[in-house]
Amino acid sequence: QVRLVESGGGSVQAGGSLRLSCEYSGYTHYSATVAWFRQVGGSERAGIASLYWPGGATYYDDSVKGRFTISRDSAKNTVYLQLDNLTPEDSAVYYCAADPLPQPLYTGQFQYWGQGTQVTVSS
Repeated sequence: QVRLVESGGGSVQAGGSLRLSCEYSGYTHYSATVAWFRQVGGSERAGIASLYWPGGATYYDDSVKGRFTISRDSAKNTVYLQLDNLTPEDSAVYYCAADPLPQPLYTGQFQYWGQGTQVTVSS
């Protein structure tokens, strides 16, 4: 069974930084798209960053491009999302997701999901 576990969320002031982690286990596919989504309340869960391997291609939504960085540490079975220059608009629950195919950042395209981690940014 594939399991994704997010961690690293918390409360920070505007301009601060966080690093979110997504530790994965039970994943046996050769390829994968791993992505980060975020959701505010009951609104639509929006994709913000993805990484495809093998190859290492990355994609960022315009809302986070230049501020957030997605990366993978194979030795630790962990995908990271570095969040820099945070603003209150970044406050949300952040979710890690994965799929064996190269996928766009739409919720319905991803097979595996974590439970989310809360990020709160105050001014």
